[in-house]
Amino acid sequence: MVKQQLIDLETKFWQAMVDQDVDTATSLLSEPAVMVSSHGAMKFDRAAYRKMADQGPMVITDFEFSNMDVVFPNDSTAVLSYHVRQTMAGRGKTAKADQITQEVNDSSTWVKDGKGWLCVMHTETPAEPKLTRH
Repeated sequence: MVKQQLIDLETKFWQAMVDQDVDTATSLLSEPAVMVSSHGAMKFDRAAYRKMADQGPMVITDFEFSNMDVVFPNDSTAVLSYHVRQTMAGRGKTAKADQITQEVNDSSTWVKDGKGWLCVMHTETPAEPKLTRH
């Protein structure tokens, strides 16, 4: 039950990015939160996230999760790990030709406070291209 709740929250966050619903996304973030990606490591508060979401050059337009797993180190901490195929486009660009799709491996750490679960850390690592034999 709790495992599905965390998967639903992770999905809700991603859908908020697609919908450009910054209020929903920020409501799911701990303050401060941390992100580690190919752009480096950064710590930010909700106002800084809002600025990134409102002004960043790229937006998420679609996503698809696979291999989702949830680990509970204790009753108030959950770590989700999964593969995601994410499609992005430049802000304001809507044509298919403007979109790029990436395969990445992600993790998110959620902590439970008195009000519910909040995401405190997210990591993103480019996935190795899948090799096929011919």
